[in-house]
Amino acid sequence: MKIAILSCFYPFRGGVAQFNASLLGELGKEHTVKAFNFTVQYPDLLFPGKTQYVADGDTAVPVESEALLSTVNPFTWRKTARAIREWGAELLIVRYWMSWFAPSLGSVARHVGKGCKVVAITDNIIPHEAHFFDKPLTRWFLKAVDGCITMSEEVAEDLLRWKADARYTVLPHPLYTHFGEKMDRDVAERTLGLDSGRKTLLFFGLIRKYKGLDILLDAFGGLSDDYQLLIAGEPYGDFSEYAKAIEANPNKERIKLIGKYIPDNEVSLYFSAADAVVLPYRSATQSGVGALATWFEVPMIVTDTGSLRRTVEGRGTGMVVGKAEAECVREGIVSFFSTPGMREECLSHILEEKQRLSWSEFCKGIISFYKAL
Repeated sequence: MKIAILSCFYPFRGGVAQFNASLLGELGKEHTVKAFNFTVQYPDLLFPGKTQYVADGDTAVPVESEALLSTVNPFTWRKTARAIREWGAELLIVRYWMSWFAPSLGSVARHVGKGCKVVAITDNIIPHEAHFFDKPLTRWFLKAVDGCITMSEEVAEDLLRWKADARYTVLPHPLYTHFGEKMDRDVAERTLGLDSGRKTLLFFGLIRKYKGLDILLDAFGGLSDDYQLLIAGEPYGDFSEYAKAIEANPNKERIKLIGKYIPDNEVSLYFSAADAVVLPYRSATQSGVGALATWFEVPMIVTDTGSLRRTVEGRGTGMVVGKAEAECVREGIVSFFSTPGMREECLSHILEEKQRLSWSEFCKGIISFYKAL
């Protein structure tokens, strides 16, 4: 079968591009697959981070793609659809995670031809940081696709709220496998300048308001000197409130901040030094950081939002705290480390998850869903 994937690929960086590269590689084992890329994903003026692109020194594997689609140039939308149609795609897979992409992707989906089914992998239906235009644009996009794949039941519920008759399936987020293996903890601690013997809490990934770093900082201020906090990720937007919170934190000498985008070849370093990954999210669907934690065999402490309870507590890979509040997060951290055998039990369940969440199973699910449309 000929499968086109339209989304961001190398030289764009980040979790979506990494996911797409893995998807392309796995589907390509049994099908003819082609990557169609953006020329412009976001205008630089609207992009909150430092760069959208792979930087010098990153080890991201180049992916061959045809870059055609600009989200800001409608003339490229029909051009992209025509290229996909002329290539002869039988299935077009698009990634949808915010309404900014609805006009361009929705237009392409409407013009690829009747012989091509369009399936959207919907990371979110409504973004975490909402805008007034999200609902109408999302509805317009959903009308253009034949079916949706969600990676959590919560996103599926959101989908049905906006399109009651949507055809969909739920396939859990597979694990990233291209970051290498876990390294020696002592080496990781020395490299990062962490104290040996302390319990290391890791906050990893893009720093955005909904991810609750401020909650974790407040919680960490009440912990004993048995703990240290490692923050690794690029701020999206103003970091000043977090900088002030770190400076005012009574445990600031045990906070290690790496405020930058973490390239692929460094990811293992941070997870290898961690005893637990903390996700103090105010809202969530599924979590790519959670998939990383599972790959590197690190238990998680998460708030009860989105699919986190089902994917963490339901699978036994960590602890869930009741609310996205500092006191709850602090109590959860203490309970996790003070409960005899909890960490060891979580590690055994994580090993089971690594077997279940393979790219092979995810891609089999996509093909089965396509055949049922």
